[in-house]
Amino acid sequence: MKPDSLTRRLARLVLALAYGFVGYVHLKSPEGFLPIMPAWVPFPREVVLATGVAEIAGAIGLMLPRLRVAAAWGLAAYAVCVFPANIKHALEGIALGGQVAGMGYHVPRLLAQPVIVWWALWAGGVTDWPFKAKR
Repeated sequence: MKPDSLTRRLARLVLALAYGFVGYVHLKSPEGFLPIMPAWVPFPREVVLATGVAEIAGAIGLMLPRLRVAAAWGLAAYAVCVFPANIKHALEGIALGGQVAGMGYHVPRLLAQPVIVWWALWAGGVTDWPFKAKR
């Protein structure tokens, strides 16, 4: 696949919009994310706010050619770092927004985490796998 194919540009745009929106939500309503923060995370409210800033910065960086690779690595690392919160959310059945999500939500979400890591790296041009043309 070409380094900046239409498919990759669309994937990059969708990912940037998703991270930008979720980052905004983290900044607007950090209290909503506090219940899923593992107890070992210090200053949980500040961490939620910092993650919102990181998501927005990553989304912007992903759209800027000069920052794209760094943003891709940052968003991939971010997806790894929030995995413990996703596990806690699933295992403890924590209600968010008044709703308790079942395993039909949590299992696909947890399984999608490696895909999100790959998506950031692929959309950012760090990897071509698995689309690299064979020689």
